[in-house]
Amino acid sequence: GGEEVSTNEVKQLLRKLIEEEDRTDPLKDDQLTVKLVELGYPLARRTVAKYREQLGFPVARLRRNI
Repeated sequence: GGEEVSTNEVKQLLRKLIEEEDRTDPLKDDQLTVKLVELGYPLARRTVAKYREQLGFPVARLRRNI
């Protein structure tokens, strides 16, 4: 249903945010959550964390200078 599409949409956006972040100061899950909310995707932080993990990205401190 419509849910699937929006989930994929959010994941693509999340991937883009992470790929374009400053590697010396990676975005924490709560910062990613705020950005997604501002873009019109009201998600819970734990949902953002789950999507990030599903996309294969580690937590912010481990993404530093990849």
